[in-house]
Amino acid sequence: MTPPHAPPNAAHGATAPSGQGTGAGAAAGPLPARSHRETLRSLLPYVWPAGEPGLRIRVVIALVSLILAKVATVYVPVILSQTVDALTPADGRGAIVAVPLALVVGYGLLRLAASLFQELRDAVFSAVAQHTVRRVGHATFQHLHALSLRFHLDRQTGGLSRAIERGTKGIDTVLRFALFSTLPTLLEIGLATAVLWVALGGQFAAIVFVTLALYVAFTLGFTEWRVRFRRQMNETDQEATTKAIDSLLNFETVKYFGNEAHEAKRFDGALAAYERAAVKNQVSLNALNLGQAAIIACGLTAVMLLAASGVVAGTLTVGQFVMANVFLIQLYAPLNFLGFAYREIKQGLVDMEAMFRLLGVAREVADRPGAPPLGVASGEVRFENVRFAYRPDRGILDGVSFSVPAGHTVAIVGPSGAGKSTISRLLFRFYDPQEGRILIDGQDIAAVTQASLRAAIGIVPQDTVLFNDTIAYNIRYGRIGASEAEVENAAKLARIHDFVVSTPDGYATRVGERGLKLSGGEKQRVAIARTILKNPPILLFDEATSALDSQTEQAIQANLREISRDRTTLVIAHRLSTVVDADEILVLEAGRIAERGTHAALLAQDGLYAAMWRRQAEQEGAGQEETTEEVAG
Repeated sequence: MTPPHAPPNAAHGATAPSGQGTGAGAAAGPLPARSHRETLRSLLPYVWPAGEPGLRIRVVIALVSLILAKVATVYVPVILSQTVDALTPADGRGAIVAVPLALVVGYGLLRLAASLFQELRDAVFSAVAQHTVRRVGHATFQHLHALSLRFHLDRQTGGLSRAIERGTKGIDTVLRFALFSTLPTLLEIGLATAVLWVALGGQFAAIVFVTLALYVAFTLGFTEWRVRFRRQMNETDQEATTKAIDSLLNFETVKYFGNEAHEAKRFDGALAAYERAAVKNQVSLNALNLGQAAIIACGLTAVMLLAASGVVAGTLTVGQFVMANVFLIQLYAPLNFLGFAYREIKQGLVDMEAMFRLLGVAREVADRPGAPPLGVASGEVRFENVRFAYRPDRGILDGVSFSVPAGHTVAIVGPSGAGKSTISRLLFRFYDPQEGRILIDGQDIAAVTQASLRAAIGIVPQDTVLFNDTIAYNIRYGRIGASEAEVENAAKLARIHDFVVSTPDGYATRVGERGLKLSGGEKQRVAIARTILKNPPILLFDEATSALDSQTEQAIQANLREISRDRTTLVIAHRLSTVVDADEILVLEAGRIAERGTHAALLAQDGLYAAMWRRQAEQEGAGQEETTEEVAG
């Protein structure tokens, strides 16, 4: 689904045709490079959003306020000059007759107006800025969920989250400094130069122009040179964050192998790289500030000498000398801030690059234009000569064909690496096969919407990962709008209700990150309850009871058979005892279906399945003997 209000190159233009891009490097390669101009072009549609006149009006009001604020600011020295001249006796000896009340009041009102319009500008535009940040962040998050499983397997979660975090902050920085710092400063400089030209002559304007040109040229050139240090900081910061998150997510594994010191050393190495980049960034910043200060000091000295000479020669009044001084002071602050603003804008653009590069990644698996939703009548599933490889040099499925009639149960067994779980990923359309078709009720799943396809299939995966929320939330994830009674009923069918009510917080019990506060069996029963609540016409069990003890497994197998009744069910299993009742069993070997038939028929063939059955029976028998000996001891 295309993010709302996404710029053209953010989603539509970056979408790969369905079924294409499934090669090894489709999403695993480096993210596409972007220039600052492309980044700004991607940002503009969010700042000036189509179909939202309220936000556009805010932008216009903010720009008008910006101009009025700068006009008032530039006119302040002119009023001050006139006030000083009015307070200075014409011959330098006479007394001041009256206070120039109008000029003094006008001076105060102009300063108030400058502040008023500046605050109005910020207040009006704040809604636009925050709305832009929210919409870009939402579009990126939504786009990441639309990318293929291959992309997420090749990326690190810590790096992605860091890129989004820095990117959203970069947007806020660019909007604040580019629109309300750089542009107003340039406008103020232009107005001040024009006033100086008219009031004091071309020499003053020429000095100011040369000073500004040198300052801007030095700032731009030096900042372009040192922006690489900021990129190094971002890269090393992302690497450090990724290592930290990866290590903390695998906390138990670190403890199992006593590798705390190793993890700390890896993290410290990443921090050391960040430290070196940060020091280079700071030293280069100090050099930039010193160069800018030297240019401003030279320009300020030249203008003040020229103005003082004019007063001594009688060509300039004291008020004009004050005006030149105030103008330069007013220009000095924006000029100094202009360099800072430019640096911040450059850094913000660098921070935004990674996030907009993510938006530019093509979707490996995408809905075809105008794709209809899947219509499920009976739920028959059919694989027709399906060939698939994650990489060109590593084939997984080689011409697999089978069907699961409506209301029937088909089991897929075989050694590890035979391609069993790949079949479930293809059925959910996490990938598209290189050859062949997958049909549901005669409809090619590549021709229907992915949302409708996945709504029709329920899965209990082998590796159940839960959200860091409550048990009720994780069960209700199967159907977000389900009532409490429906959640509890699903938990009862999955044989987890009694455990839940025995906990102090009941269904409000939090399961921890990835569900680590629950045992493997408890997590799997939550997954079963979640699928029961979803109530789909097609079920897929991928080692659904692998983490359960024998007694619980038998109880849940009975429940699974009950909820599978009259539903099309595909069972991927390693433990053969769980599939003896299947209508048909497929034995995969090296990406091909080596044997097929019922449990009894396959045993009678005395082939691969029979050998697997005998081997598992021997292992289970040996395990039971060890358990008996332990109990006896």
